[in-house]
Amino acid sequence: MKKFLFTRLTEDKGSWWIRKLSNLTMSFFKGYSGFIVKIIFFFKGVEIGTGCKFFGVPHFSRYRFSRIQIGKNCSFRSDHTSNLIGVNHKCILATLEEGAIIKIGNNSGFSGVSIGAAKEIIIGNNVLCGANSIITDTDWHSDRSNTMPKAVIIEDNVWIGVNTTILKGVRVGKNSIIGASSLVLKDIPPNVIAGGNPCRILKQIN
Repeated sequence: MKKFLFTRLTEDKGSWWIRKLSNLTMSFFKGYSGFIVKIIFFFKGVEIGTGCKFFGVPHFSRYRFSRIQIGKNCSFRSDHTSNLIGVNHKCILATLEEGAIIKIGNNSGFSGVSIGAAKEIIIGNNVLCGANSIITDTDWHSDRSNTMPKAVIIEDNVWIGVNTTILKGVRVGKNSIIGASSLVLKDIPPNVIAGGNPCRILKQIN
């Protein structure tokens, strides 16, 4: 019994040091990433609020005469170890045409997300976007003459599950939850739980 307790305490102490070292490494990595990202944003003309955190360096591509605006206290996890559910690639935000807009509110979080706007994508405050999700307002065809982009709006306090895809012309109402691996083709009203392929309302949130 004593040997078991000693072994357990030794393992716990070792685990504590591993966690401590991991946290210190992540803090350093976050600070380093944040410094690099701010330099990149300055030269790319990306607007960013105070208090934003970056785990790894995201990829931002801003088309000429378009706009990417990020609010305060947002987090972007681009390193594959920064979210233990699994981040398949770094965060990607891209405007694709002149006049396109990506606007993100305050206190929102993203892990390995891909956001592509040919017209307008508006994401509100306190939005959590699960790992490897896609948000786009266009069909991504090289010839867009017959496939016009349509704005995407995600209102405040929305939770988007891992591996979800939100396509053009969709509005997700405030306080709603989108289940993992959903394909969102139509508007989702406020205060509901929705999921599936295609995404449909599953339950009201009181």
